[in-house]
Amino acid sequence: MLSRDVLPLIDEAAARVYSVVTETPLVSMSLGSGAHQGAAFAKLEQLQTTGSFKLRGATNKLMSLSKAEAAAGVITSSTGNHGLGVATAAHLLGIDAEVFLSAQVTPLKRDKIRERGARIRMVGEDPLAAEVAARAAALESGRTYISPYNDPYVIAGQGTIAVELMRQAPDLDAIFIATGGGGLISGIGTYLRRAAPHAEIIGCWPENSPVLYECIKAGRIFDAPESATLSESTAGGVESGSITFDLCREVMHRGVLVTEDEILRAMRWGRAQGWSVEGASGVALAAYFKEAARYASKKVVVLICGGNPSPAIAALLAPS
Repeated sequence: MLSRDVLPLIDEAAARVYSVVTETPLVSMSLGSGAHQGAAFAKLEQLQTTGSFKLRGATNKLMSLSKAEAAAGVITSSTGNHGLGVATAAHLLGIDAEVFLSAQVTPLKRDKIRERGARIRMVGEDPLAAEVAARAAALESGRTYISPYNDPYVIAGQGTIAVELMRQAPDLDAIFIATGGGGLISGIGTYLRRAAPHAEIIGCWPENSPVLYECIKAGRIFDAPESATLSESTAGGVESGSITFDLCREVMHRGVLVTEDEILRAMRWGRAQGWSVEGASGVALAAYFKEAARYASKKVVVLICGGNPSPAIAALLAPS
C-alpha cells in the first residue's frame, strides 16, 4: 500500500472522528538559550481522554465498519493504549469489544480497559501470544480484528494529527515522532508529504528496541533483537507483511536512536512541564534534544504521543 491510497482515508477520518476524538493543543516548549533555542512546539496527544493518540485510529476503524460488522463486535490485542482506545471508542459507539491481554500488561492498564466497558481475556505470557489468540478468536467468531497499526483505517485515524497541525503550524519544518509498528508516523507522514512537502518527517526509536528502524535499513521485515526499554508502547516486532513497512519507507526522511538515559532525562523534563509522559513520548523528546542544534533555526514539532506510563516507570519520574 502506498501513501496515495491512504491519503483520501485521512480526509474521511477528519470529517468523522471528532464526536469521540479531541483536537489537542500545540504548545511552545520553553527551552531556554543555547542549542535548544529554536522554535520548538509540543503536540499534546496525552490530553486525549484515553491519554494517548491511539484513540484516533481505533475510532476511525470502528466508524468504518459496516452495520453488520459493528453488530458482530470487535476483538483486539494490546499492551495497553490501543486496547484502551478500542474499548473507549466501542463503548461510545455502542459496539461490543473484547480485548486480549498478555501477562505482561499491568493490572492498572487492565483495569482501565475494563472500566471503559470492554471484556478482558488474559492469554499467554507475551503480547505476541495474545495477538495470535485474538486473531484466531476473531476468525472463528466472525468478529473484526482491530490491529494497532497494520490497517489503513487505523493509520488514517492517526493521520488526523497532521490535519490539525496544518491549522496550528502550517509552516512547520520538522516533526519528531516515536515509532513502534509504524502506524502513527505512516498516517502523519502521508498527510504532511502532501500538505507540507518541505517538512522533515523524523522517526524516533530507543536504541534498545529499534525493530522497524532496523527492518527499514535492511529492506525487509525480520525479528530484530531488542531489550527492555522505558518506551513500552513502541516495543515489539513488526507484523510480517505490514503495510506500514512500505509506507514508512516512503514518507519518513530519517530515523534517530536514543539511549535509555536520554529517554529518562527527557521524560523528567516533560514531567517538570506538568505533562503526563510515557516512555514513547520521552523517545521523541530525547531525539529532538539530541538533534536540537541541527534545527536551531527551524520550526519543529515534537509529538507527545501518550501519558500512560506503567507504575514502575512512573516511579522513576517521581522527585527524589
